[in-house]
Amino acid sequence: MRIDVLGAVRAFGDDGGPIDLGGPRHREVLARLVASEGRMVTTDTLVDDLWTDPPARAVGALRTFVAALRRALEPDRPPRDPPRVIVTEGSGYALHLPRERVDAHRFEDALVRARRTPAAVTGLASALASWRGPAYADVPASAWVQRERARLEEWRLEGVELRARILLDSGEGADLVAELGAHVAEHPWREPAWGLLARALHRAGRQADALAALRRARTMLVDQLGIDPGAELQRLETDILNGSDHLEGTRPAWAVPGVRLGPRTTVELARTLALAGGDALVHSRRDRLAAVQAAERTGDLSLTARIIGAYDVPAIWSRADDPGQCRAVVAAAERTLAALGSDGPADLSARLLATIAVESRSADLSETESRRAQEAARQAESLARDLADPALLAFALNGVFLQSFSRPGLAAARDGIGAEILDLATRYGLPNYAVLGRLIRLQSASALGDLDAATSHAEAAERIAATTEAPLVPVLTDWFRARVAAARSTEPGGPTAATAAARYRTAEGALQSAGMPGLHRGLFPLALLGLRLLHDRPAPTDPRLDWGPYRPWTHPLVLLAQDRGEEARAALAAVPEPPRDHMQEAMWCLIARAAVRLTEPAVAARAATALRDARAEHAGAASGMVTLGPVSRYLTEAEACAGRG
Repeated sequence: MRIDVLGAVRAFGDDGGPIDLGGPRHREVLARLVASEGRMVTTDTLVDDLWTDPPARAVGALRTFVAALRRALEPDRPPRDPPRVIVTEGSGYALHLPRERVDAHRFEDALVRARRTPAAVTGLASALASWRGPAYADVPASAWVQRERARLEEWRLEGVELRARILLDSGEGADLVAELGAHVAEHPWREPAWGLLARALHRAGRQADALAALRRARTMLVDQLGIDPGAELQRLETDILNGSDHLEGTRPAWAVPGVRLGPRTTVELARTLALAGGDALVHSRRDRLAAVQAAERTGDLSLTARIIGAYDVPAIWSRADDPGQCRAVVAAAERTLAALGSDGPADLSARLLATIAVESRSADLSETESRRAQEAARQAESLARDLADPALLAFALNGVFLQSFSRPGLAAARDGIGAEILDLATRYGLPNYAVLGRLIRLQSASALGDLDAATSHAEAAERIAATTEAPLVPVLTDWFRARVAAARSTEPGGPTAATAAARYRTAEGALQSAGMPGLHRGLFPLALLGLRLLHDRPAPTDPRLDWGPYRPWTHPLVLLAQDRGEEARAALAAVPEPPRDHMQEAMWCLIARAAVRLTEPAVAARAATALRDARAEHAGAASGMVTLGPVSRYLTEAEACAGRG
């Protein structure tokens, strides 16, 4: 017998006659078992895949479907003999059929053989001919079947292109023009298809038509998707114009795993703009999202994954500048990752996972989203290490860094991440990541109160920035020097508090136009508050100050400075737990200070518990830009207020 799923789901008996599989649910159960490729599928998984909202008797209904399928597939099996096709294994079921009896599996095996041995192209052509329409065409579009359809369709398109390439490489292929023309008409975003069509036209003696096809490809990609053709299409055009002898026997680079789009794409331009700051950074974010959305519309999973993962701009701050855009990019990355499946290209999966980790840094993430982002960071790092790709590992480690704020007191761990990024960047010539590594180490040394080490990293970052034209770096290091002035204003012979405040004001002016609202908003008032706390002065009360995202934690102290004690007590009672970001130690210290001033031992105890592992750090200094002074000062006060001193 055999089962076909490359089209509507159907089965044929040993005599070649069709088998009545029953209703839609019966075919869906069989299809789900086919998709598992002989592996056991648990009853719970089958129930979840069959029903969005499973009925009370879902398991019983599933068993009924399985029993009916067993009777249909093995009509002559004696009642007491165990089933041989759909077998019970553990807590579920598995389909036991040789791979050659299932058309999808035959097709996959033929494709794998042709990849390894071009001489197997005849078997690939036969397997391609077995497609009768979309895979699992009559199965409802549940999540599992959408993933499987997308995976098999991507393999089918690769099969069409692989067969054409093998034939063209072997000196044949002039008769492929019509087939490849229809292929690019249906899938105009696939660069390999345009190259193959041009080669087929050239093989057929139609040089002008071959060049016209490449021009159409350029127009489609530039005008509608915003990317230039890759280097291979450009090289092919040159070879056709020059009549290069090696044209017939070259292997296109797109057949080699890991080759990326050409160097001048919209996303790569966006990466360049992102490093320039200001309005360019704002436009960079806009263009990046537009490119991602355009890529998704093409339906080309590989292209979409490359577009999403190409924006590997180093990120230093744990609060997003545009949370809405971040959520949209994360959602696109998640969709693409799911569609690629577990057997998708490891490099693309790693880039998608790293993107999820880097972009999932909004303060309003749910606990589930935070856990997913942390897991994505770990998976990206693991894949990148296995691939031994230094640039990809640096990108993945950026995600690990941004997800390393799970609790206060982790400055030393982040310094280790920064040191590895810096080592990779130095050894493999990745200047943007060298800057990132230096800035992470600056932040970590700042958090640990080692201002000499932090200054050394700031100066090194500035030297790299001067050669790579990264104007945002001195904006950040000017803030660091203002933070140093604030800390040293408490030392004998140090700058005055007024001098430190002036340094903050100057740094604020540069940051205002840097295009980083997630970093900028509320930072200057927080810096002034930290400076006042260092000198045991009340919080600033200027109504023009925009406290931004820090208002819930600063407001009790502002109210206390205005002698509005009861309102301050109410504001403290309403304070939420601080976000897990660069400023979490600072926010906990503000809670502790307000609790001590208002004699709220329960709140003080909560702050003390949160801050205990950060005792050796400086509040707010993990930012590398502000400081509220040593955490130990606030922790000791909170413990005393809580009755633990």
